[in-house]
Amino acid sequence: MGKVYPAIDDSIRKFIEAQPVFFVGSAPLASDGHVNVSPKGLDTLRILGPTTVAYLDLTGSGIETVSHLKENGRIVLMFCAFQGSPKIIRLHGTGTVVEPEASEFAPLARHFPEHEGTRTIIVIEVSRISDSCGFSVPLLEFKGERNQLSAWAQKLGEEGLKRYREEKNSRNIDGRPGLEGPV
Repeated sequence: MGKVYPAIDDSIRKFIEAQPVFFVGSAPLASDGHVNVSPKGLDTLRILGPTTVAYLDLTGSGIETVSHLKENGRIVLMFCAFQGSPKIIRLHGTGTVVEPEASEFAPLARHFPEHEGTRTIIVIEVSRISDSCGFSVPLLEFKGERNQLSAWAQKLGEEGLKRYREEKNSRNIDGRPGLEGPV
């Protein structure tokens, strides 16, 4: 049976920190807009408090989560145990996009390792923390992180990343605004 928790306690923190991948879900308000789910990894998540988490948003081909958060703030993070005892944790909340030119960016960035291609930091005020059994989640073996995204970002360099973001990240797939500041 699933349970709801008032805060991220030590056992939830340990579970979350042990997962090498998590999933982010967001959606626009419009019923004809596209719902988005994105996998995240590369040591990009930090628990900042009992109801606050943040993750590095790395440059990619889409800008769905950023666009959705700017429109309505709704977000959910899901963590699944692919090894050990079955379990799923979901963090529902309101997300804020912190772009590099914002005054809050540098203090938040200190919580994370440096990543080529960091484009924003997503901060989530968690309003609902729940678990579920995860009995149908398969057992998988973690073999390591992929390095392609970092290598790609490094190859593009700062100016190449800027051009890429201008082309691919100024609007989402539904045509809604994405990145606003100097990309």
